[in-house]
Amino acid sequence: MRRAASIASSFFSLELAPRTLKSRINAVRPYSDPSYISSLKPSGPLTQYRNQVQQGKLQHDPYQETVALELERLLGRLDQYEKDMKEYHVNLANWEKGREDERRKLLMEEAELKQQGGMWDSVNKHRSKFVERWMFRKKTENVESGVGKWVSYLNREKKLDSLVGRRPTAPPAPKGLYVYGNVGTGKTMLMDMFYSATDGVVKHRRRYHFHEAMLKINEHMHKIWKSQVEEKSLQSSVSSWIMNLPFDTKVKEWLAAEERYKQDIQMKNILPAVADKFLIDQRSDQRGASILCFDEIQTVDVFAIVALSGIMSRLLSTGTVLVATSNRAPNDLNQDGMQREIFLKFLAKLEKHCEIVLIGSEIDYRRLIAQRSIDQAHYFWPLNSIAVNKFEKIWCEVTNHLGGQILTDTIPVMFGRTLEVPKCCEGVARFTFEYLCGQPVGAADYIAVAENYHTIFISDIPNMSMRIRDKARRFITLIDELYNHHCRLFCLAASSIDELFQGTEEGTLFDLESFQFETEIEGGKLRRDVLAEGNVSSGGTPSGIISMQSGQEEMFAFRRAVSRLIEMQTSLYLEGVPTLHPYYRRPHQEYENNCTNSSTFTL
Repeated sequence: MRRAASIASSFFSLELAPRTLKSRINAVRPYSDPSYISSLKPSGPLTQYRNQVQQGKLQHDPYQETVALELERLLGRLDQYEKDMKEYHVNLANWEKGREDERRKLLMEEAELKQQGGMWDSVNKHRSKFVERWMFRKKTENVESGVGKWVSYLNREKKLDSLVGRRPTAPPAPKGLYVYGNVGTGKTMLMDMFYSATDGVVKHRRRYHFHEAMLKINEHMHKIWKSQVEEKSLQSSVSSWIMNLPFDTKVKEWLAAEERYKQDIQMKNILPAVADKFLIDQRSDQRGASILCFDEIQTVDVFAIVALSGIMSRLLSTGTVLVATSNRAPNDLNQDGMQREIFLKFLAKLEKHCEIVLIGSEIDYRRLIAQRSIDQAHYFWPLNSIAVNKFEKIWCEVTNHLGGQILTDTIPVMFGRTLEVPKCCEGVARFTFEYLCGQPVGAADYIAVAENYHTIFISDIPNMSMRIRDKARRFITLIDELYNHHCRLFCLAASSIDELFQGTEEGTLFDLESFQFETEIEGGKLRRDVLAEGNVSSGGTPSGIISMQSGQEEMFAFRRAVSRLIEMQTSLYLEGVPTLHPYYRRPHQEYENNCTNSSTFTL
């Protein structure tokens, strides 16, 4: 019982830790929320890394230092790139405004001709012989209804190119980094060091883990799809500038049809539209450079390949700098050959815009840090009376310190869903393994839990095996999100961390985590619609969004979860919770929808 009391004591001391701790922890594994603004400009990744080595918090690794050096060089190129992109976006905005003004003038001229009844004479007079032969090679009744609009649209675009000039050319972007290697080798740590150093250097910056990124993509797709449906349902959606023109109703309808046709052309592929909203803060203008830090890039199913290929290609083509981590080299991301043509185009774009760097170390540094740390076990096993008593004692002491009022709460999840939290108290929540992993929930639910609660208690965790691989996969996703949000985790489990996952490398596994979107409102339908109608593949619509992960791929995920669970027990990780978890940083952010009352001991 003394052991449990010492753990609770350390919990309270960490909660009341001074704010000066922030600068010391940020260099280790900074929580990378873009809205967080540090009072001091952070050091570069190489300086951060070397400082950690000198302080004895990290063991020097030549592979890690090489990556830190590459990231430092990239950081040095971003300052000028940000200035160049700001100038580019000013020129682009002027060009777009000028082009739109000229386009409306052209439309007005055509409308006036139509009003006077002489439009078609003018069109016939200036129509090229090629277009004329093409347009009239069949009888009029056999001509497709959209051909006329398409030709008019192309002719108008040609005229605009001659009047306004072509789109300004964006400045060449610095090459990003794709870092891959085994679990626990420092990939995420180094990427986060780089991300923290870009604060104040680049305006548009985002840091996503794979699960969060896929959910954001889904969310943006849903919003765009919904807005398109709403627009199409408005039969009288004539632009206000057209309504006030001195033309007949038929001419106004023609103008409105031309406007809608332009929008349809631009929105034919939904993925570029999603990409354009993926990084830009809607509260600010689009001027400046953009950086995407993407943790654990993977291609678990057809949707992931199609969505990532379309969105990443768009971002890289428009100047976004990508820093990504993965357990696999780019060529090995799609070992099952799904949507091969799309994947190869994405691979070519990735290799063109990123340096590919291997962290070749075989050491799991999370284990090494854990061995050097003062023992502060938050993981209790096995499921006997001794472990249960310790777990319950910690729960009681923590909640009593916070007021002792245990409540049931309901928290919002993406796509309008909610999740009921059976037991919670001022930023602390308690669940059973079966409640979180035994029902059809997924990353969206786990992100909601991780954002709302800084401390999570999970009881009755069984030994994982391929027999319950669906629950195992959900548990892995849960650990990923608790780790990414820097939650404190107390576990009551059947076995030690190293023995928890007893998977096999034999056979082919279905990654049921990929089905999580099917439980979300219209999410599954939207994914199938994109594959069927998104104009991104000629391979046809699959019967379902099915993962083809092998047993070896599953074991990658198991090892990552074990490595992260070990790190989450270390004092170095736990010291960061009061400064890195979003619950304590809400005063610095706009949490209008999810904000709750502050804890009695909030920093």
